[in-house]
Amino acid sequence: MGYIPTQRVLDKLDEHLGRNDYGAAERHLLYWLDEAKAENDKRSRMLILNELAGLYRKLGREEDAFGIVSCALELISEMGIENNIGAGTTYINCATVYKAFGKAEKALPLFRKAESVYERELSPEDKRFGGLFNNMALALVDLERYDEAYRLYEKAITVMEKADDGELEVAITYLNIASAKEAQFGPVESDEEVKDYLEKAMKILDSHENRDGYYAFVCEKCSSVFGYFGYFVYEKELEKRAKDIYERS
Repeated sequence: MGYIPTQRVLDKLDEHLGRNDYGAAERHLLYWLDEAKAENDKRSRMLILNELAGLYRKLGREEDAFGIVSCALELISEMGIENNIGAGTTYINCATVYKAFGKAEKALPLFRKAESVYERELSPEDKRFGGLFNNMALALVDLERYDEAYRLYEKAITVMEKADDGELEVAITYLNIASAKEAQFGPVESDEEVKDYLEKAMKILDSHENRDGYYAFVCEKCSSVFGYFGYFVYEKELEKRAKDIYERS
């Protein structure tokens, strides 16, 4: 079995994504996916499938994303790693794909599988729980199971507040809660609560000192939420921050 230089693969992928060059990112991943298959390197293949799932989700390519999800879940079974921490991460990525394309009912069982793996393998304070709880809550909101979603959002905040560099995830969680409140109660009745959560998120985004590629990604992700709620000036400000970072990279 040959050797796939996974760290080099990921570093190059980051370069492409840092320039928003998604075509190059896809070509890069598909090339190394073929190499991993040829070398029968299943661990590297799993890593690349996870990255492709995220890329196709971001690009809105539903059919391609579902194809990658099927391959990843089949590979977990083939490798016999259903209870491995890596499988937990893959379950989350696959579930997030389903949720992104309107299939929250298919996402939730995969999130539950990931939670089961994480509870066995990780400390309760591990920051990976923050991402899991956030994503699972988003699926629950789609299913109008709001009380369950809010409990998970609060658990996510508790985890991320204690984590190194976790504050940006807290900001994202505040925006998720704002969106959930509007979905549950409507724009009028939720107005004050929504405003409160938006302001909490703004405070974090404005005070965060490490303006790196991940900060740019978060700014992009958050900008449209602020725009949706009518904070158009702040939406443009976040877009500018992200653009400036990408141009410097």
